[in-house]
Amino acid sequence: MDFSSTSKLIRGESAMKEFIEYIAKNLVDKPDKVSVEETSGDGVVKYRLFVDDTEIGKVIGKKGKTAKSIRTLLTAVSAKNGRKVFLDIPDKYVKVAVD
Repeated sequence: MDFSSTSKLIRGESAMKEFIEYIAKNLVDKPDKVSVEETSGDGVVKYRLFVDDTEIGKVIGKKGKTAKSIRTLLTAVSAKNGRKVFLDIPDKYVKVAVD
């Protein structure tokens, strides 16, 4: 994927999921272990980003700066599209149902 397609990519909710995956896969050494779960309700879309346990620090960053930057990008894009989004990065690769 190149950056010229980014504006097309971030328009829909599933596209936001792909956007999160794209960022995370380029930060870690094991991109095949990256997955994103998406749930929506009450006008809010929630994303959960999962990476290999050994690479969680790469997506969180020192003092959470990388995670904050990803969240800032998502907030900016979603506000432009009139949506509200949240990103959760669990510290263990345990998928649970989110209501």
